[in-house]
Amino acid sequence: MVTEMTAATFVERLEALQSPEQRLKYERSFRNDSKNDVILGVPMGQVFALAQEFIDLPPRQIERLMESDVHEARAGALSVMDKQARRRNTPEDRRRELYNLYLRRMDRIDNWDLVDLGAPFVIGGYLHDYHQPRDILYVLARSDNPWERRTAMYATSYFIRKGELDDTFRLAELLVDDEHDLVRKAVGAWLREAGKQDPSRLLAFLDRHAATMPRVTLRYAIEKLDPDQRAHYLGMKQAAAGKT
Repeated sequence: MVTEMTAATFVERLEALQSPEQRLKYERSFRNDSKNDVILGVPMGQVFALAQEFIDLPPRQIERLMESDVHEARAGALSVMDKQARRRNTPEDRRRELYNLYLRRMDRIDNWDLVDLGAPFVIGGYLHDYHQPRDILYVLARSDNPWERRTAMYATSYFIRKGELDDTFRLAELLVDDEHDLVRKAVGAWLREAGKQDPSRLLAFLDRHAATMPRVTLRYAIEKLDPDQRAHYLGMKQAAAGKT
C-alpha cells in the first residue's frame, strides 16, 4: 500500500504511536517554551523513522505539518526537511524552497529541538553548498527571538564540518553574553567544536571573554581542553566574580 504524502496522514500515523507513559516522561523532563504545544508522547526515534517514510513530503504539506500544535508533528516536519536537505539527489530548487520555508515559518520553530533538527543542513548546508551570502545569520543573531539566535549559531555546525570556522567565531562574539541559556549552550558547544580544529583560536577567544562570559557557555566551550587549561579559564571566571 502506497502511503499518501500529506500532513494529515503523517499526523494520523503519529497518533497511532502515542503513549501515555512517554507523554508523562516528556512533561516531566522536556523543556517547552511554546504556550500552545500539544505533546502526544511519541518517542523521537519513532518520529524520525516516520519522517524517513515521508521523506518525499512536498513543501506545502511540510508547512501544514509545521502549523500543527502537536509538537511531534512539528518535529516530524523539521526532520523531513533535514532528510531532504541531506539527500544527495535533492535538487537545488528544493533545497532553496526548504531554506526559505524554514526562515518564513520560524514562528513555528519555537523550541530548541526544532532548531537543532533543521538549522544545520536546511540553513547552514544551503548557504554553504550554493555559496550564498551569510548575512542572514547575522540578522538572526541580532533577533529578539532566542530560537532565531540559536538558529544562527547552529547553522554554523555545517561550516565546521567543512573546515570553515570564521562564522562560528564571529557569531560567538555577537552572542557571547546572550541572556537565554539555550543560546548560551549553543555558543559554547560550537566554540568547543570549532576549537577542536583550531585550538589557538579558541584559546584566544577565551582569553578575551572567559572572565565575563556566562558560566554555562564557558563550561561548554572548555569541555575538551586539558585539565590545566580548564582550571585556568574557570579561575579567570572565579577571580572576576570575586571582584564584583
